[in-house]
Amino acid sequence: MEPTTRKAYALAGVDIHVADKVKKIIAQQARTTFRSEVIGSEFFGSMFQLKGYREPVLVSSTDGVGTKLKIALLLGKNDTVGRDIVNHCVNDILCCGAEPLFFLDYIAMGKLVPEQIEAIISGVVQACREVGCSLIGGETAEMPGIYSQGNYDLAGFIVGVVEKKRILDGSSIAPDDVILGLPSSGLHTNGYSLVREIFGIDANPSCLNKSYPELGKTLGEELLQVHRCYYPQLKPVSPFTKGIAHLTGGGFVGNIPRILPEGVAAHIKKHSWDILPIFRLIQKKGDIKEAEMYQVFNMGIGITIICSPQQVARIVSALPQAKVIGEIIKREDKERVIID
Repeated sequence: MEPTTRKAYALAGVDIHVADKVKKIIAQQARTTFRSEVIGSEFFGSMFQLKGYREPVLVSSTDGVGTKLKIALLLGKNDTVGRDIVNHCVNDILCCGAEPLFFLDYIAMGKLVPEQIEAIISGVVQACREVGCSLIGGETAEMPGIYSQGNYDLAGFIVGVVEKKRILDGSSIAPDDVILGLPSSGLHTNGYSLVREIFGIDANPSCLNKSYPELGKTLGEELLQVHRCYYPQLKPVSPFTKGIAHLTGGGFVGNIPRILPEGVAAHIKKHSWDILPIFRLIQKKGDIKEAEMYQVFNMGIGITIICSPQQVARIVSALPQAKVIGEIIKREDKERVIID
């Protein structure tokens, strides 16, 4: 009965043999990321033994790559988005002061293509290894009728840990504290639906191959710049910070307030860093108001660090790329971010 069942399922659009092949590919690559705390790898649930902490607090986050996937598909380059999703999730839990422990991925497509899966996973594995995070599980789903041929979705789930007394919650942030910014590599993983509309990418994918002198590369190469991971840089200085904000969807306006206590606001000085050329190009071509740019994009700052004035020299010494981009001010109204 098994061969008949497999044939019928294949006719319905799901090939179990291909799925098994894909799982073996993933398992082989994932094992290269395993930390000593990983227990087994063939169970229905993935296991990780937590040890070495006095008062461990688990920190979790989940996210997707969004419509940046469309650019990867059009260019036939699927390895960078795997790095994107890991780095994005690592940065998110870093904002709480957490060390990444393990990661799980979810890949769904209309028809499983082993070569495509392998490219995606190679990026996930590379990013996990760079931060000492174990890829201990995940799911690949073949969903004909939901995803069209060639399209796929990619999501990630991460768990990290931080000692309870070292949690970064922003509660100690006060007026006169300093805001530092670290540069982004580009759009990271946000604003791609707007960018696709502005450049007419869906209707004319060939525009991705156009070179722009101000970018020094093609539009497609610029848009696939990998979402930068800040954990290796920030881990040594996190004890000297009061709060960290990852500038993802919502830009400055949507993310910095998430770590601010009541009664204060962030005053951002927009001329204190160089805006990346891609954002100038997007604003000009799309005729977008400057205020909206700061609400959608990171504008060249991928993550912000808030610290006391006394810690600025120490942090900048450890992070030469960091720039002072603003300060914390007293503010009683609802406006939490002022950009001028």
